[in-house]
Amino acid sequence: MWRPARWLAIAAAGLLGACSTVVPRGPVEAPQQRPANRPAATRPDTVEQGLPRDAQRNRVALLVPLSGSNAGVGRSIANATMLAVLDTGTDKVRITNYDTAGGAAAAARRAIAEGAQLILGPLLSDDVRAVAPIAHAAGVPVLGFSNDASVAGAGTYLMGYAPAQSIDRVVGYARSRGVTSFAGLVPNGLYGERASTAFLRTVEAAGGQVVSLQTYTRAPGGISAAVTRLNTKAPFGAVLVADGATSAAAAAPLVKRGSGASTRILGTELWNSENGLGAKPGLAGAWFASVADGLYRQYAAKYRARYGAAPYRLSSLGYDAVLLTVKIARDWPVGRPFPENKLSDSGGFAGIDGAFRFGRDGVAERALEVQEIQNGTTVTVSPAPGGFSR
Repeated sequence: MWRPARWLAIAAAGLLGACSTVVPRGPVEAPQQRPANRPAATRPDTVEQGLPRDAQRNRVALLVPLSGSNAGVGRSIANATMLAVLDTGTDKVRITNYDTAGGAAAAARRAIAEGAQLILGPLLSDDVRAVAPIAHAAGVPVLGFSNDASVAGAGTYLMGYAPAQSIDRVVGYARSRGVTSFAGLVPNGLYGERASTAFLRTVEAAGGQVVSLQTYTRAPGGISAAVTRLNTKAPFGAVLVADGATSAAAAAPLVKRGSGASTRILGTELWNSENGLGAKPGLAGAWFASVADGLYRQYAAKYRARYGAAPYRLSSLGYDAVLLTVKIARDWPVGRPFPENKLSDSGGFAGIDGAFRFGRDGVAERALEVQEIQNGTTVTVSPAPGGFSR
């Protein structure tokens, strides 16, 4: 198993040099005139479509939205992959960007036609679903950035942060701190459905009890009405709000008014992507589980220095996908198919989001930490493990 600090130190040790174009100086002499002899018949050169062949590097495609409404996060991921290439100094892989805004399936077909042997992305679950059968038919593995487990499998792997894992981690921590009774607030929709299932299973497995579980619409008054219903079963030791921090901050005072000031608010991985989390007074004392932020902060500083803007939080998925690819590229002969069996390494991989490995379902299992909101900031109260013991 790799240790994140060691690998990132290696990755940051060297940068690729910039390419330059040599411009001739002075006049250019006209070629000498020669007798007009009829040239011998020759076979015309073959003109290849698409990208030129690269005999030195394996070709990897990055499929992300580079235009349209999701262009911001897509470009941030693309920048992150370039930064990872520079940081590692790799000469084993060549990454080409393909815009999925005009259709992820079309982007995948073009990438494969141009020689891609591995696809990083797409970002959205619907795009992963469209790309997967095309890539599978061509024998090209996909490392998608979605967290929708339903699109994983058959050569498609997901690096996104799975809500079930963050719920399992924070509930387990709450149980270790003596919480036995739980309640939940979940939004209507697919995310809420999956969060509900994960929450019920996790609490039962941990030996706790779910006293009440309420759903709500993301309309004005929706979550407050759900809290009113929830509080008819109060008190409880902790309440999971499976939504963003803004919704949780609105619900927290209402929950504590009905259940008691000592009731803990629990959050999911969604909180880690929000700015100003510690400034929300209603969330003081709340716990949430997420990937560790220590190495991410270093990455974000380097990203800002290079690109003049802050990265999207999800861009770290692109960076870590390149680290994984570079590691495997040591045993990936140029021109050969990507060695997909290397993805099943039980020791896992390391990146700026910490240790991770792919389960049999193709979903990344991550080593998560638990953070508590204290005095306007977040503090790690249960560090992420450095790797996997089994």
